[in-house]
Amino acid sequence: MPESAKPRVAVIGLGSMGFGMATSLRRAGLEVTGCDVSADSVARFVADGGKGAGTPAEAAKAADIVVSVVVNAAQTETILFGANGVAETLGKGAVFVSSATMDPDVARRLAKQLEATGRHYLDAPISGGAQRAAQGELTVLASGSPAAFAKARPALDAMAAKLYELGDDAGQGAAFKMINQLLAGVHIAAASEAIAFAAKQGLDIRKVYEVITASAGNSWMFENRMPHVLDGDYTPRSAVEIFVKDLGIIQDMARSQKFPVPVAAAALQMFLMTAASGMGRDDDASVARMYARVTGTHLPGEPK
Repeated sequence: MPESAKPRVAVIGLGSMGFGMATSLRRAGLEVTGCDVSADSVARFVADGGKGAGTPAEAAKAADIVVSVVVNAAQTETILFGANGVAETLGKGAVFVSSATMDPDVARRLAKQLEATGRHYLDAPISGGAQRAAQGELTVLASGSPAAFAKARPALDAMAAKLYELGDDAGQGAAFKMINQLLAGVHIAAASEAIAFAAKQGLDIRKVYEVITASAGNSWMFENRMPHVLDGDYTPRSAVEIFVKDLGIIQDMARSQKFPVPVAAAALQMFLMTAASGMGRDDDASVARMYARVTGTHLPGEPK
């Protein structure tokens, strides 16, 4: 690629986060090819002005940067090394940017395996939600070699408002993300418990929201998620199952290190109960609905 040319980027995974990230990359003037298991998502991206590909291997064929925006480590490994994976076609010296939340040990293993083939791996989980993804204002928690950072820089600049460079080795970014997810999951569970408990007391929960967001008990998750409960709108911005997965990873990490995480464990049980109630694919604020249903408490939008 000539020095003056814009790098070519493939985005694998055009869900709510990946589509916004791909759009931000295009807005920055980069040539972007999108790939997703959903043909409709690819068609939507093409209609928006991007290019489409049927497989990760096809998308990566001419790419300088591959951004993988899938759910977990297993999907990431399949995209890398499975049938029609990017490792079949990605050029030497190109970089694979992994945005999935995963166990740091898995991130290290995948990085070692890919780097042995002459490609770079950047461990780069993300935070910020779909709206910030579409605006190019994500927080990226990244670690990897200086060469991986240098190669990925144009894409990182287009996608992130805040880029944290957290070390030279893959796994550091993943570890930072897991600390964030521990807190995020606990805060959502606590916020859901509080709003449902307030409803049980017969309080006006809109007034509760107003008071708490101006008081010391507020959290980012209370302020961001509880409007979903007030509106009775559980369209998934981030699904319950995401925290079943992420808090489960935290339990596995903690158990292997003999480190107690009882508060995170309690939050995991709340998300598990919500998923078991049939709300696993709904918005993660559905934990409040689970509390309400168990206790016979009415929330907006719920049948009396």
